[in-house]
Amino acid sequence: MNLSTETQSTSSSGLRIERDAALWLLTGDNLLALGAQADRIRRSMHPENRVTFVIDRNVNYTNICETKCSFCAFYRDKAAPDAYVLAHDEISEKIDELVSLGGTQLLMQGGLNPELGIDFFEGLFREIKARYPGLQNHSLSPAEVVCIASHSGLSIEETISRLKAAGLDSIPGGGAEILVDEVRSSISPKKIGWRQWADVMLTAAGQGMPTTATMMFGSSEKPEDIVEHLFRIRELQDAGGSFTAFIPWTYQPGNTELGGTTASGVEYLKVLALSRIVLDNIPNIQASWVTQGAKMAQVALFFGANDLGGTMLEENVVAAAGCSFRMSCEEMVALIRSAGFRPAQRTTTYTIIKEFTV
Repeated sequence: MNLSTETQSTSSSGLRIERDAALWLLTGDNLLALGAQADRIRRSMHPENRVTFVIDRNVNYTNICETKCSFCAFYRDKAAPDAYVLAHDEISEKIDELVSLGGTQLLMQGGLNPELGIDFFEGLFREIKARYPGLQNHSLSPAEVVCIASHSGLSIEETISRLKAAGLDSIPGGGAEILVDEVRSSISPKKIGWRQWADVMLTAAGQGMPTTATMMFGSSEKPEDIVEHLFRIRELQDAGGSFTAFIPWTYQPGNTELGGTTASGVEYLKVLALSRIVLDNIPNIQASWVTQGAKMAQVALFFGANDLGGTMLEENVVAAAGCSFRMSCEEMVALIRSAGFRPAQRTTTYTIIKEFTV
């Protein structure tokens, strides 16, 4: 099946692709043509042939979680022998190592622990900002923000305002899964609905905070749900969102209650390419080397991705499902170079810190 002339002209003429055409692209037998279309868009948006990355660390401050999502292998009950909440000293040691390696981004996420209210995070974030003023605190998912607000008796707007004043710089898009409540109710019935996720992101944007958006696919959703997720992200950005990047990644079934299988490499590349085509108002598309591995990440750079995310000095959530790819800064640079692109280290908000010559 070839891409229709109508579909090709839709993305090249400035007219926006809509849901029916996007579904046709996703479900058709058109992988290479779809990739070529996404690659043309990527090259027009990023003509410098640069692929970026950030040196970062994921610090999972607690694994105690009340939502117990069936797709998650990371969460623990409070009474579990391996349940934890990291002490401030432990977190500082992890940040010290990150900074010593030239890291600029701290991503702190954890379970939805009802015992950790706004005071916990305000104290922690103030301490981090005082000790590491140049570090971008890119932390908490919308579900965590809602949990903090709920257990602290605050509105979403008040919670974000207080967290920002304490040192939170930006909010990552974790916990989006699929932004369709029918899917969410089947795999994570205790987690916030898609409208609450959206409310947190628009509220953060309204307070001048950058954000990112994600999608976890390959669990139980239909192609129509993937398309709906993409268009809801695009519409949120149109409505005043501050998404700097979109990161689609695949469900990892290892050690989870949900089990089953996940998306194939072909399906991953099709969703990635469609993301680049649909999300014409989001500048950056990240390839998920953490779930796909280095070789697939290179292929993804020809299917619409222009960024490889973080080096992730530490990551525990995906690793709990048995997926534990790791990459140093040197390996990241070599990976990008060998794919024929110019490597560049960036900040969370995509300011270039360093370019690596060939």
